[in-house]
This record gives sequence, C-alpha cells and structure tokens, in this order.
Amino acid sequence: MQKVQLGSSALEVTKICLGTMTFGEQNTEADAHSQLDYALERGINFIDTAEMYPVMPRAETQGATERFIGSWLKKSGLRDKVVLATKAAGPNPNIGWVRGGKQNFDAANLRAAVDTSLQRLQTDHIDLYQLHWPSRNVPIFGASVFNPQLERECVAVEETLAALGELIKEGKIGAIGVSNESCWGVSEFIKQSEIKGLPRIASIQNLYNLTARHYETSLLDETCFRENVGLLAYSPLAFGQLTGKYHDDPNARGRLTIFPPTWSPRYLRPTVLAAVAQYTELARDNGLTPTQLALAWCYGRWCVASTIIGATSLAQLKENIDAHDVTLTPDIIAQIDAIHATLPNPGQ
Repeated sequence: MQKVQLGSSALEVTKICLGTMTFGEQNTEADAHSQLDYALERGINFIDTAEMYPVMPRAETQGATERFIGSWLKKSGLRDKVVLATKAAGPNPNIGWVRGGKQNFDAANLRAAVDTSLQRLQTDHIDLYQLHWPSRNVPIFGASVFNPQLERECVAVEETLAALGELIKEGKIGAIGVSNESCWGVSEFIKQSEIKGLPRIASIQNLYNLTARHYETSLLDETCFRENVGLLAYSPLAFGQLTGKYHDDPNARGRLTIFPPTWSPRYLRPTVLAAVAQYTELARDNGLTPTQLALAWCYGRWCVASTIIGATSLAQLKENIDAHDVTLTPDIIAQIDAIHATLPNPGQ
C-alpha cells in the first residue's frame, strides 16, 4: 500500500490508517487483535487510538482500547512494523475520570497522559502524539459558530509545545500533531514553533467526509498545504451514515442506534439524511456501494494524507480497505460536488 511522508516529520504512513475507537466497546480484545492482524496483512502500517477510547466514553471502559493494542503489540512482536499514534484528551468536564479530571496540556498533565498511554500500550515510545482537541474555546463536535461567551482558561500554545519538546527529547514521543483544530490554531502552533525553536506539528486529525467538507472552506486546506501539515481524515463514513445502512433501515445496528442520540446528533439531522439519500442513490446508480463511494472519494482527495477507517467486523474492514482500489470518474465527482452544492456540510 502506498505510503506518504507525514508533514515535515520522518514518519512514513500508509494512505489508510486503522482507527480503533470501537475496541473495548463494540469490539472484544480478540476482535481487536483480529482487526490489527488483518490490517497489517493488507499492508497498513498506521494505527490511531486515544487515551479516552473506546467510544462512547465511560469510566468503566476508558483506556481499554490502548490496552487491547498493547496486548497485541506484546503478543505479535510487531511494534517496529507500525506507526503508532495516540491522543491526549483536552479539557472536558463530562469525562472527569480521565486523568482525574485534569485533562489539559500543561507539562504535568501531558507527562501523566504520555506515561499512562505508554503503560497501556506496552511500548517505550509513541510515534505520533496528538492533542485530541484544543485547550482553548473553539467550536467542535457539531458546533460550528465561535462563541466568545464560552471563553475559558487555557494553556498557551508555546507552553504546550515546550512540554511536548521535553517528551520528545526523552524519547517518549516522536512527531506531534493536533486534532479538531482551526485555521488559527494551526497557524499559532506553527508560529510559536518557529519563534521559540519548539517542535513543529506534523499533522492535523480533523473531521472530513461527504457530509462534512468544512476543512476545504475554512482556510485549513490552504494553511495546511503551505505549512506542510498532513490531514488525517476521521469519520469518513459519518458514523456509518454514508454506508447507506441507516438509509435502508433506520434501526440497523450500529453506533447511531446503540448509543444515545445525544452522542452524535449532527449525523441525525434531516439535512444529513437528505444528503445520504442522494449519495446512496448516486453510488448504486454507478454500480458502487455507498461505502465505496464515500471512501474512494476521501482516499482520492489531494488534501488527505491518510484516511482513518474503523470497523466492527472483518467484513466491514475488508470492504473499507478494498475501496482504496476504486477510482471515481470525473462525472461521479462532478455529481458529488453538485449534491454538496445543494446540501453543503450538513454533518459538520
């Protein structure tokens, strides 16, 4: 499978990354190991996780995803064959069980986060360490309007970069990245790294799929292109909506039916359902599955360094990887853009 250099880092990652947030909730440890084995058999070398996982977040299961990956790394002996990425949770009063509610990006908290992730992952280093969401107030996870009234105390970017720099010097982490970031955030991280001689971010892990293309219109596309920050596209199937399964059966088993609707309301908006109906019809009219259409589109976007895919079965994982071999015609892409023009970013 094709590999790309991730930003300005030395990391060479495959165009597909195995996402793991179902491990420990929808997938057992044995399931997780089978998915990891299969991903590597198919040539994938990139694994993404987070200290907060699995989803949905619960005190009883937090950290299970990293533990499952750690037990697989120990059993398989394949640590040197994978690029391992994880993420530190940012401030969120609703997940007080993560690091005792001290989820921020100062030196003490980042060190605690890294050390506990290393323990769970049973490794001595993390190849790509990411900030799961910003310390500061920023509209994310379905919020699209900046609200100054939600301002909060936050850790300055230069302080966070200095703390990460120390962890890099100690060999605990390699490259660094951000997630759920804005244009201002990326620019500030770059600026502070250059002014203060601090580590430079290599990647941004942001939402990107057929129903959520804000990355293209928020200036992030240009900013990340010019600053050589690689996009790791997450949720390319919009929590399963873009597979068409909920279009065919609103009660189909999956994340949107087994978790409370409050967890992912953006993917249940009427405009999302309308867009999914059109993308599903477009796929089937062209002899494709909706999954193939959605993933082939994401895999083929010039701005995407690697697409993070997740699955709850090996059959789903196989379809997701196989979609990498599908090439969409210019006519299909034009029809996708026409749908997007009438229903822009309903899942953002």
